Amino acid sequence: MTSKLDRVDYHALDKAKNAFIEAGKKTLGFAKKYGFIPGGKFGASANVFSLDLKKYFKKKHNRLFVTLLPEGLGTADDARPDDLSPIELVKFWHNIGIKTVAVMTNDAAATGMQTVLISLYLPSSNPELVFNEQFMKGFLGGFVEGCKRVGCVYFSGETPQLKTKIIENRIDIAGALFGVMPPGIKPIDSGEIKAGDYIVFVESSGPHENGFTTLRHLAEKLPEGYRTKLPSGKEYWEGMNAPSMLYTPFVQSVLAAGLHPTNIEPITGHGWQKLMRPKKNFAYVIERTLPIPEIFEFFEEKSGMSKQEMISTFNYGVGYAVFMKSEKDAKRVVEIAHKNKLQAVVAGRVENSNKREVIVNPFNVVLDGGNFALTK
Repeated sequence: MTSKLDRVDYHALDKAKNAFIEAGKKTLGFAKKYGFIPGGKFGASANVFSLDLKKYFKKKHNRLFVTLLPEGLGTADDARPDDLSPIELVKFWHNIGIKTVAVMTNDAAATGMQTVLISLYLPSSNPELVFNEQFMKGFLGGFVEGCKRVGCVYFSGETPQLKTKIIENRIDIAGALFGVMPPGIKPIDSGEIKAGDYIVFVESSGPHENGFTTLRHLAEKLPEGYRTKLPSGKEYWEGMNAPSMLYTPFVQSVLAAGLHPTNIEPITGHGWQKLMRPKKNFAYVIERTLPIPEIFEFFEEKSGMSKQEMISTFNYGVGYAVFMKSEKDAKRVVEIAHKNKLQAVVAGRVENSNKREVIVNPFNVVLDGGNFALTK
């Protein structure tokens, strides 16, 4: 006789799936600027979205630029103490829900794309434990809130039970999105970047979704682990878990103002090395920086990491770098960021060089492109 543990727990899966469908229904109107779900029917094996092309035809735009982008959260959801209270767990998972929206939509926004549809893939070994009350309330609340801020529909998802592939009581968080460029606007890439361009730094709220392997390693060495207090009184896990910034509305505001960046770089894995991701030989000279989030100052002090290591590993307070052709346009981008409740500063310029490098004068640090293989 086959025991219950040898079978897929469809009761737990179906209960979770119904909750995810109900969460998706809350988002149906978030992307009405770009289309709708015919008849409002939702929860089928394959949902249908009708993309409204009238604005594209009106502007005689004969090309529709789209993206299909998969992405995963990584280990951010493992960065927590084991003794979180139910209230703390809801807060934790709420912020993870926002981070999940951010990890996908911020990459899409860097090309100018407006995310319209977003999906989730959440495999686990034991859904009856993973999809508990605190997870469902927190994660789905944060995910729906993130969708609302971005202006996208939580369109579909999958929650398979994979007993032999996922660690017990853990979940893998990933998904994909469908995005479109606004009518009449071409995607942003680094093809037009030139010496003389200005660099705008836009703030981060903390680690966002990257650097958690390194941050978690320090937690293992701290006397109180994740419960260690930061100078502000927050605990270490709270500083790591701050909800990520969602940059899509900001980028759409920039484009709506008639501005077209020569490049946008999300400062994620590889830290500030991402500034020199364009394959052309340029020096990215930084003269001004943004305030450093407390979590990074604390980590830097306790770990003994150098400034060079810090900005090569973490975003260190910079979530986005926006490149503009003129100082006037760069200052307008800063103003638009402020209107979107984001700190920003004209940080520096792109200069001619015989190699790729980032020169950070406030920190007296140079990042050499010879050690950075990522290009586009």
